[in-house]
Amino acid sequence: MSDITFNAQMREKAGKGAARACRREGRVPAVIYGGNKEPLMISLNPVELTKALDTAGFYDADIEIVIDGKKHSVICQDVQFHPVSDAPLHVDFLRK
Repeated sequence: MSDITFNAQMREKAGKGAARACRREGRVPAVIYGGNKEPLMISLNPVELTKALDTAGFYDADIEIVIDGKKHSVICQDVQFHPVSDAPLHVDFLRK
């Protein structure tokens, strides 16, 4: 099990259109949910995410997401991939 850190940016809107706009900007949309708190909509750097996905045990790893200097401890719940290119399209994180 390895420790992974992502530097993320907040997204303002939710939904299909907002996720597509995020992808047009070259980022990967994601959400942090659970822990009896409101979900946080974020976007990740695709290069950092791809490198992390290539590490062994990504789904079992303790992941730290830094948003505006505030740290969130999460685990990866699900990653959706493009059916042809296998590029990550969306990531769901669960609070610990």
